[in-house]
Amino acid sequence: MHGAGRVGRCGGVVTVARALPDRYLTPVDLADLLGVPLETVYQWRRKHTGPRGFKVGRHVRYDPEDIRRWIVSLMEGAA
Repeated sequence: MHGAGRVGRCGGVVTVARALPDRYLTPVDLADLLGVPLETVYQWRRKHTGPRGFKVGRHVRYDPEDIRRWIVSLMEGAA
């Protein structure tokens, strides 16, 4: 998986420069996508501060659309 690309503003609207994958992501995928340590993703989940995840049996997955919304909320909060 490649880096997350750029996130920026265009006319006051937050945009993600590269489309996210069209499949559910694992915690490893999310860490790689955002360029953060895997432990950071686990901490976000424990603290309920990261993107919303869901369980499939014992496995955590993330919806790319939820990740996009989470990134947009971070960018809007930083403005």
